[in-house]
Amino acid sequence: MSYAAKRYDFKDKPADYARLREELAALLAGESDLIANAANTAALIFDALPDLNWAGFYFLKAGELVVGPFQGKPACVRIALGRGVCGTAAERRRTLLVPDVHAFPGHIACDTASRSEIVVPLIASGTLLGVLDIDSPRPGRFDEADARGLEALAALFVAAAGQAAQGPSQ
Repeated sequence: MSYAAKRYDFKDKPADYARLREELAALLAGESDLIANAANTAALIFDALPDLNWAGFYFLKAGELVVGPFQGKPACVRIALGRGVCGTAAERRRTLLVPDVHAFPGHIACDTASRSEIVVPLIASGTLLGVLDIDSPRPGRFDEADARGLEALAALFVAAAGQAAQGPSQ
């Protein structure tokens, strides 16, 4: 499958996230590999959203979050549940929108350029798979429209992961 990047200005976030959902759905269609889908999802988000310095996944393995496919500088490899923004979002199982990471108790500075962050838990049938983590060098970069848009993208990813877990139909 060939991919042609679309340009987004995010002046109308709901409309741009809706277009981005369609683009992600096309990228995930017919692919069952979790890592391939995570890599393409991270790359799409990193390319489409302005003012990001990191976009990627942490997956729950043996009771801790372990870095998965991402775009950006090298990242922290393991994060304990309840620690930092990622671990806290995973433990609470809800999206965390942090306008100033320096004001977040226990923030883990994997990239010192990060100033704001949003983390969306990935939950399938009540089971925590991991988190989608997005960082920006701009304070206050993310708002509720970003939260809703990224939650919708994460839901598409989780749905594709669920289909991969079921395997091909007989």
